Amino acid sequence: MIKNRRDQFPFQLACATLAGVAFFSGCSSTPMVAPKPTGWIKDEVADSYVFAYPLVLMGAARDAAVGTGPGQAPVNTLRHASALPPVGAHNPPTPGIDTLDSTAWLDVDDEPVIVSLPSSAGRYMDARALDMWTNVLWSTSTRGAARVSGVKAQTVAFAKPGWKGDLPKDVKRIDAPTRNIWLDVRIQSNGGRDLTAVRKVQRGVRVMPLSVYVGEEQAASVAPRSMPADANPGTPAEQVAALDAKGFFDRVAQLLPDNPPSPEDPHALKFLSDLGVKPDEPVELPAKAADAIASGLADGRTRIATPPGNMLTANGWSFFGEGAGNYGPDYALRAYAAYAQPGIGTKDDELRGSVSLDSDGHALNGANRYVMHFAPNQVPPVRGFWSVTAYTKDGALGDSTPSRASVGDKSGVRRNRDGSVDVTVSAAKPRKASNWLPAPRGDFQMVLRLYAPKPEASDGSWQPPAVVRQ
Repeated sequence: MIKNRRDQFPFQLACATLAGVAFFSGCSSTPMVAPKPTGWIKDEVADSYVFAYPLVLMGAARDAAVGTGPGQAPVNTLRHASALPPVGAHNPPTPGIDTLDSTAWLDVDDEPVIVSLPSSAGRYMDARALDMWTNVLWSTSTRGAARVSGVKAQTVAFAKPGWKGDLPKDVKRIDAPTRNIWLDVRIQSNGGRDLTAVRKVQRGVRVMPLSVYVGEEQAASVAPRSMPADANPGTPAEQVAALDAKGFFDRVAQLLPDNPPSPEDPHALKFLSDLGVKPDEPVELPAKAADAIASGLADGRTRIATPPGNMLTANGWSFFGEGAGNYGPDYALRAYAAYAQPGIGTKDDELRGSVSLDSDGHALNGANRYVMHFAPNQVPPVRGFWSVTAYTKDGALGDSTPSRASVGDKSGVRRNRDGSVDVTVSAAKPRKASNWLPAPRGDFQMVLRLYAPKPEASDGSWQPPAVVRQ
């Protein structure tokens, strides 16, 4: 991890210098040229990949979402989901089925962008805005507002730090460190007929440039941002995974001018510069170091897919704790969060735990029957609500019947007499089970979501129960 190599670089440089002195003093009579070491190239490629992965992923997600094609919308324009994800949906992986999302990509380069939220009239709703490095800039949950009683009407303005001007009264300014911002507004839904009421709340969410908000000009047409000519098909994560080192670092150089890292890290930027990666300049990776570059790229890919040591784990579950959403220099956690749970919020927004093994360490499989027993004092602690959903091993919604089912306190979960909760998980519906969670027929995983969790959910003092095979 980059932050752990700050003291190593001077040491490595000193060792290289001493080695050079020894070489020239001992071999001056032999005309030969020692090969230049490439170990630093491998290390810095790996470190830089971990550092920049969230930025490149967000760039790919923006390019896929912004435009006028199917499923796209211009910048500063909301795109509303009008239905819950269908069976087989996997983009993003493990899609939520508890909320309808309204999303937008904001561009604050010319002027501030206004986001207005209506009162949710007692319905759970939350909103969050992420910069291009996946840090959460603003969230309704950080003020304890996104709870089961809903949120009040509010308006905020996202502006670049150097913007000078006046905002309308009662509009809160949020400085945006990157040109582009990803906005996600989630409204709780029970599906079916309830979708009509959710869509009504969605229509009250507004996004527009400041000049349009104050009525100075009509909404101008926005030129769509199309996919790059060399873009690969697939999800944004698949596109990034398909990039070679040159392609990856080309994207970094293109994105850096409008999206400087936060916090500013001259050490990480120097690593990029050492590799020939500078903002808005052609990338020239070190010559005659193809093997070191390829090895560093492979190492970087492995590291972003490996849970860091500061992940919370309990009873087979893995989940992010208090560091999520505000990463600072913890680049390993930030990269893994972008890889595993793109768009994740802070500890006040949502806690999302995942499990793929039972209490004996065997893979979960729909042919078996499992039980999760929440003791009375172990029921998920939330200010909003909680749910658990089963997905295929690859993160898609399975085809079990009834489809898209989840179990939680919004789906009428039944408690035992002592206040505990038992959730039965299997592909086939059991004869007697008050809280049955349908599972895919093959290997599967489960995701437990806590919306607006209480502090004990993210500080490790609360733990989800083990998944026990019956």
